[in-house]
Amino acid sequence: MFTGIIETLGKVTNLRHEQGNLHITVASSIAQELKIDQSVAHNGVCLTVIALADGTHTVTAIEETLNKTSIGDLKVGEPVNLERCMQMNARLDGHIVQGHVDQTATCTNFTELDGSWEYTFEYDAAVGNVTVEKGSICVNGISLTVVNSGPHYFSVAIIPYTYEHTNLHNVRVGTQVNLEFDIIGKYVARLMQR
Repeated sequence: MFTGIIETLGKVTNLRHEQGNLHITVASSIAQELKIDQSVAHNGVCLTVIALADGTHTVTAIEETLNKTSIGDLKVGEPVNLERCMQMNARLDGHIVQGHVDQTATCTNFTELDGSWEYTFEYDAAVGNVTVEKGSICVNGISLTVVNSGPHYFSVAIIPYTYEHTNLHNVRVGTQVNLEFDIIGKYVARLMQR
């Protein structure tokens, strides 16, 4: 379980394919605090730490994960949003995030405003996911508030701190991102379909 509050930016240092799997090695300021078998969200994708060495950790994304997320698009040197799982005695500053990506979306508009940024993302509504204005959405593991919502798109407004301390500063028109829709909204939508 995660909160969508990014703990730090890591940097991809190695990518190694093995059969249908991708082993991803990331350098970060939290690597020395991690443990083997620990869950860490990488751009919103919950992956298990399988190795630790010299300020880096390695995780494995299987074919299912590669097919349903943008994690396979990572390149060496690219920043990745990292969040360790939440502690049960801590504040929930973002919203409840499982680290299970529902689908990907594409950035269709990026506007620099006076002191903030607005991003618009388009997704396949046929999958059945929905957003609501002022509701929560997780983009690349970041807990954000929806400011505009349509049947297959939504917009979010980004404050300078989030822009500077996550990999959103690299997202432009055409960039694919991971989405995890609000867990409560998903259950309500599923019940309404019955």
